[in-house]
Amino acid sequence: MICLVVQHFNINRILLLIIGLWPYQRSPLVELQLILLYGTLMAFIVFQLTTFITVECTLDLIYKVLSFAFLWLCFVIKYNMFWINADILRSSLNQLQNVYNEIKDKNEIAIIEKYGSRAKRITIGLISYFKRKKKKKKSRSHSSPYIVTEYFIDQEKYSYLITLHRHAAGFIGTMAMTATGTMLLTYLQHTCAMFNIACYRVERAIDILQKGGLKNEQKSYEEIIRAVNIHREAMKLSNFIISSIEGSFFFLIAAGMVCLSCNLLLVASLTNNIGQRLLSLTIVFVLYMYMFLSNYTAQDVTDHNEYVFATIYKVRWYIAPIRIQKMILFLLQRGTIDFNILGGIFVASLQSAASLASTSISYFTVLYSTRQN
Repeated sequence: MICLVVQHFNINRILLLIIGLWPYQRSPLVELQLILLYGTLMAFIVFQLTTFITVECTLDLIYKVLSFAFLWLCFVIKYNMFWINADILRSSLNQLQNVYNEIKDKNEIAIIEKYGSRAKRITIGLISYFKRKKKKKKSRSHSSPYIVTEYFIDQEKYSYLITLHRHAAGFIGTMAMTATGTMLLTYLQHTCAMFNIACYRVERAIDILQKGGLKNEQKSYEEIIRAVNIHREAMKLSNFIISSIEGSFFFLIAAGMVCLSCNLLLVASLTNNIGQRLLSLTIVFVLYMYMFLSNYTAQDVTDHNEYVFATIYKVRWYIAPIRIQKMILFLLQRGTIDFNILGGIFVASLQSAASLASTSISYFTVLYSTRQN
């Protein structure tokens, strides 16, 4: 029996537990943790925006404040996404576990292990990347901060508290983006495994049928039914969780576009401040990488769904009896439907990632030309 959380979601569980977003065992203490961490993120955004109250507003100041305020807004959106959808995430994991409970074939288990290991490698790679970034940041932690804030207190007297708040907000936000992003990636990788198992079952059904005999025909028929069932479950599980968070993704994309455009502007315009430029360049790189990974994962799910369609055409389905062909028709009909991860709001794909990157550069160009004028 496959234990989903222990074998495949153990790293994701630890990451989400650190920031209080693991959907199981939501005790009052965890709820308090959520409120404190969420409040820390929100307060940091507020104290960035209060700069406009005490300092004369210029275009440079507006772009500088918004470039970081919208980064933390992205953190808040991702944090809030998992907080308010905890029941949906828990239900999705339970449904996925129920599907895996019925899998006994060693080859199908090997497929699940393959995709689970792949998700773990990506998760560990992202954690290692952010650890390296954190070490580099520590080496210049005593330099003057590049993020403009206004706490309405003596900045020098309470500098340690302000620094503590800034680092705490940065840690919580980074953890929120990493933990929630890798959780969704791992979950969708397991739906890819289910699509692959559907392909395996179709091929196995045709192989059994070719052996001949009424008994083998019945086995082949049952295998096709199992292929149809797991394909349906894969589509249902993918749509179930994504349709629940697509509204949050819309706001995340909008906030990300503003953040990217403003930081690109800072990279292009701050000729005398190398530290500020490097920080903005890092943010731009991280956001583009996050955008690519998100859309690549969605494209991967879409490709696996289409691969089921291709597998059915590749095997010798036409030699099957009519009743088996009728069952195969269920898969063929689903294969002709475009599988949109964020259907209705945003069709996630590599092409969409390129479009988003192009859009952010277009917005940056407009802002830069305005600033020059």
